[in-house]
Amino acid sequence: MNTIAIIGGGASGLMAALFAARGGAAVTVYEHNGSVGKKILASGNGRCNIINTTASAADYAGEDPSFVTYALKQLSFGYFEKLCLSLGLLLDVREDGRCYPLSNEAKSVLIALKSAVTGAGALILTESAVTAISKEESGFVVTSAAGRQRYDKVLIATGSEAAPQLGATADGHTLAKAFGHEVIPTYPSLVQFHLSSKHAPKMAGVKTVAEVTLVIDGKSDARITGDILFTSYGISGLAILDISQRGSYALSRKRRVSIALNLLPRFERHELAEAIEKLFAAVPAQNVQNALYGLLPAKLVTYLLEDARIALSTPVSALNPKQIKQLAHLIGDWRFDVTDTHGFKHAEVSGGGVSTAQVNPKTMESKMVEGLYFAGEVLDIVGRRGGFNFHFAWASGMIAGKEMAK
Repeated sequence: MNTIAIIGGGASGLMAALFAARGGAAVTVYEHNGSVGKKILASGNGRCNIINTTASAADYAGEDPSFVTYALKQLSFGYFEKLCLSLGLLLDVREDGRCYPLSNEAKSVLIALKSAVTGAGALILTESAVTAISKEESGFVVTSAAGRQRYDKVLIATGSEAAPQLGATADGHTLAKAFGHEVIPTYPSLVQFHLSSKHAPKMAGVKTVAEVTLVIDGKSDARITGDILFTSYGISGLAILDISQRGSYALSRKRRVSIALNLLPRFERHELAEAIEKLFAAVPAQNVQNALYGLLPAKLVTYLLEDARIALSTPVSALNPKQIKQLAHLIGDWRFDVTDTHGFKHAEVSGGGVSTAQVNPKTMESKMVEGLYFAGEVLDIVGRRGGFNFHFAWASGMIAGKEMAK
């Protein structure tokens, strides 16, 4: 019987523990927090977007996104749905591919998974931070708050430093480096942006739908339409989170990043000026500020006109065609420089991590150290918002668990 240490009691660690224990291994899960699965509980605003039915390598980033391909095939949605049913979990499958527990509570997922893990015979040690792992001829020695213990195989599934308030650390990367593994520099992902703007703090609380274009070194890089929310530090909202991975990565590489907001994405660019002219023609006696209230949130109008260098009290009848075209252009392409992200504390996940070039994608075993495995967010793989990060965590954990039990 193989003896296995799993470092980290998150999604990938618990999934690995389940399959390793069911495969006949003696499994010990080391968790430095007082309880396992804290990120599971916090995910999806407490609802847990557990998986995505449409996941493919195109939904991930890293030095080699194709690393996920084999794992995703092994954990197809059909297979995962049957697994959940065997744990007592029914799924609410949405049209866009997102899935939630039918209870709509993340707590259901953790209770079911933890119960299955302990029911399979795995031992969970909480408040047991691992401080060192050493390789010996006969296996590994794990040093933790619980003492020193020998194991045949070890899985590092510690996640990343995203959400330190939930106990997240970079411990797994430190342990990986001790074995000679390369760690790709990490950065926050699914995170808000800080803006270099005197207007943003004054517009805090304004929420609207916009087309957001990410601009890197002056060139358009990605574009998405969705909710945005101005904040005291800059900008948030689902569209920002969705575009944040590429922006955060660029910032971490010292590149110049900005965003361009199209505040009226329902109009084609060439139609916007005509729509504004039509609006102004209908209310010739109004000033431009009041006239735009029918198109845009009031707080945005004030600062948009300031950037357009048009006085708020200007009658719309006094505006010439050139001014209207300039205003239309600004509404469709309002630019802000991004100075930073809102940091790991506010990030849902982290990019970067243990180089996948040094890990076997079909086993999750290190190519450098026999018997050492990696799974989940500790690896240089980060997914889009929508259940993709959990999908890879479950899949990589399952593969590692099965392989370690052999």
